[in-house]
Amino acid sequence: MRRSNDRILVTHTGSLPRPPALTKLYAARSRGEPVDPVEVERAGHAALQEIVPKQIEAGIDVGNNGEQQREGFFLHVRHRMTGFGGSWKRWPRADVEAYPKFKRALEQQFASREMVSNFAPPKVVGDIKYIGAAEATRECTDFRDLMEARKRAGSKGFAEAFLTAPSPGIVVAAIRNEHYDTEDAYLAAVGRALQVEYEAIASHGFLLQLDCPDLALEHHISFQDRPIGDFLDFVERVVATINDALRNIPREKVRMHVCWGNYEGPHDRDVALETILPLIARMNVGALVLPFANPRHAHEVRCLAGKPIADDQIIVAGVIDSTTNFVEHPEVVAERIERVARTIGDPTRVIAGTDCGFDTSAGAGRVADDVVWAKLRALSEGARIASDRLL
Repeated sequence: MRRSNDRILVTHTGSLPRPPALTKLYAARSRGEPVDPVEVERAGHAALQEIVPKQIEAGIDVGNNGEQQREGFFLHVRHRMTGFGGSWKRWPRADVEAYPKFKRALEQQFASREMVSNFAPPKVVGDIKYIGAAEATRECTDFRDLMEARKRAGSKGFAEAFLTAPSPGIVVAAIRNEHYDTEDAYLAAVGRALQVEYEAIASHGFLLQLDCPDLALEHHISFQDRPIGDFLDFVERVVATINDALRNIPREKVRMHVCWGNYEGPHDRDVALETILPLIARMNVGALVLPFANPRHAHEVRCLAGKPIADDQIIVAGVIDSTTNFVEHPEVVAERIERVARTIGDPTRVIAGTDCGFDTSAGAGRVADDVVWAKLRALSEGARIASDRLL
């Protein structure tokens, strides 16, 4: 995994705006409507062709496929694994429930939108087995082929490339268990299945980014009425499951993203970073991708003081808010980067990023497409300013 040795590198957290036509296909499929799989594949591949040059033009150094060929950051597993069926409505978010007027406004906002909802997932009704190896390989090879074609044409590429895969914890938390005798058995089965996807990404030469919102978000969803100890026990078990699934991948090839949910809301029921950091730092990864731009967690940069993470681990610092249409001033971005660098004491271990993805499930992005690219350009410019000051 590259460090910011000569300048502060720039990345993002994975999902980027999908074309409306592609979103419509994913949404229809998620509702159980008949959708031509060939058309889905064609539209996803076309979106991939467009999203890579847009990232490079915006100044992204460590980029990906924008998750264009999947409907969300974790719901694609229902097409790559056996055992899923039916649907259920996810537990509400505790912070949103505490503000009825805000809740109504949020519901009205999403009522008329074409989207794939992360809060209407399937259930587990049978054994979990990974059957999507060919699909996972195709996603990797499509991305690799595009990058190699750019290189042959003399076009600029990424300094490094990554692909995302979900934490087994978010699958277990979001997809209700109606099959396994215990949650541990369910978690182990999902971990074994996702290991196939993890190793496919690594074997194709990409960094693996694990998307683990469960390690923070589930505190105010699944565990909102339970003791904090129950949630921390869940975090420990997920981290252990991930470490087992990563046993064949070098830690410097993996980065892990954790967040409290990619939505604009009160977030006043979020668990503190200092509470979970000692546990998530046990994950055998080379970098932690943490959100420090949003107003609820920006102060938690201070948690990085005093070596709470290993000396060889990198911090991908979220310095762009992924939930608002404010375009951050580059000087603000630079100040945020500099604060992280000062806190950990080594600017080469800092990469500038976004708090979360901009389209975490198809159609669910709240930031306008054109604003997304303005934000990423501001990110790149802010990193350039910080580089001049730090390096």
